[in-house]
Amino acid sequence: MPNSLRSEQLLAAILELNEDAVLAITLDGTIERWSQGAETLYGYSAEEMVGEPLRRLVPLYETPGLEALLNKTRQGELMNWDSTERLTKSGMRVRVMAKRSAIRDEDGKMIGVLERAEALEWAGSEVPADAQLRLVAEQMPALLWTTDRELRITSNWGAGQPWSRIRPGALTGHTVCEFLECADRHAPPMTQHYEALQGVPSHFEYVKKDRSYEVRVSPLRSASVEIIGCIGLRLDITDRKKNEDELRFQATHDALTGLSNYREFMDVLEREVRRTERSLRQFTVLLLDVNDLKGINDRQGHLAGNRALKRLAGILKEQSRGTDLVARYGGDEFGILLIDSDLGMAQMVARRIETRLQGDTEEPELSVSIGIGLYPEDGRNAQELLSVADRAMYLRKKEYKAGSKMDAAVRSRRG
Repeated sequence: MPNSLRSEQLLAAILELNEDAVLAITLDGTIERWSQGAETLYGYSAEEMVGEPLRRLVPLYETPGLEALLNKTRQGELMNWDSTERLTKSGMRVRVMAKRSAIRDEDGKMIGVLERAEALEWAGSEVPADAQLRLVAEQMPALLWTTDRELRITSNWGAGQPWSRIRPGALTGHTVCEFLECADRHAPPMTQHYEALQGVPSHFEYVKKDRSYEVRVSPLRSASVEIIGCIGLRLDITDRKKNEDELRFQATHDALTGLSNYREFMDVLEREVRRTERSLRQFTVLLLDVNDLKGINDRQGHLAGNRALKRLAGILKEQSRGTDLVARYGGDEFGILLIDSDLGMAQMVARRIETRLQGDTEEPELSVSIGIGLYPEDGRNAQELLSVADRAMYLRKKEYKAGSKMDAAVRSRRG
C-alpha cells in the first residue's frame, strides 16, 4: 500500500480511538494497520500482525471465502459486511461481524479496505444449531428463496453476489415473476416453479442480461409433507462459464490463426456426415495447402511465415459464409467445410480465394493449392471424402511445382 495511506492521520486516529477490532488491509490481503481493539479481540500485538497476511486470522475452511472476497475487492466490488469466523492467538475461534469500507487515494481509486470487526455473543461450537443454519444460509455465495403456492416470495437468504445488493429478506412480498423479471409465465424459469408446485424438482441454467445462472427449484413441503410452495437456489456461474468457454476455445482452436483446429474440424465433419445421411443433402470439403511456405520461412524467417498464415486465415474466413467451418488442418494446410453446398459452389469459393490472393499486395506473395471433395459422390464417410480432396490438392501442388521450375528455367536462360 502506498506510503500516503500509512501516513494518514485520520486513519491512525480511527485505529486508536475505536474499541472495535479495526484493520487496514491492502488489496492483496496484507494487514497494514492494527488497532488496540484488534489486539484485545485477537490477542496479537500490532508488531506481530502488521505486514502479515489476513489469512493468518482465518480458519482453513474459511480461506476460499476470503480469497473470493479479495478477488472481488480487487475488481472494485466491495462486500460491505459479513459474519465470519476468525482465529485468536490462543487458537480459539471467534465469530465476528465484519463491516468494511473502501480506502481511496486522492483520485478516488480504491487502494485498500478498512475493516471493523465486532465480536458476536457466541463463538465456535457454542452457536445454537438454528443460529448456525441461519448464518450459513445468510452467508452462502448464492441466493435462496421460498414461496407460497401463489409464487409470492415468503423469505430469501444468502449473500448472493456483491454486485446484486440483494440482502436477506429484501425480496419478501414480491412475486417470483417480479424477482426473475419474467414477462411470460410459461417461459423458463417460471415453468420450473409451476412444476415444483406439482412435486417435480428441476435443475437448469438460464441467462439474465449479461449474467449466467445455475438454478435449482424444488417443492417446499410442510411437516405433513404437503406442498406449500417452492424453494429455489440461484448461483451466479458467469465467471465459470467464461472460463469453460475459454478452455473449450483453446482446446478446439489453433493458437496462431484463431481458426478451428484439426480436432474440431474432424468432429464437425463427422457430425455433418451423420446429418446429411438423414437429410440426403450435399456438402463439400476444401483442402488447401500453402505453396512454398518453407521458402517464405527460409528467405524471410518464421515470423514472416506466421504472419502469412494469419493473413491467409483472414482471407479464408472472408471468403466463406458464417455457417461454414474454416480450420487450420495442419502446419501449412487448411480445410473448409461448406455446409449445404454442391460442386459448383465449392469451385466458386476456390476461385474467389485464388483471385483474392492474386490481388493481395501484401508481402510475401501467397498462393494455395486447393482440392475439393463432394459428399456423397466422393465418399460416404469423412476419411473417404478427405482422401479425394487430398489427392486433388496434391495434383494441384505438383502442377504448381512444375510451373515454378519452368519459370525458374526461363528466367535462368534469359539471365
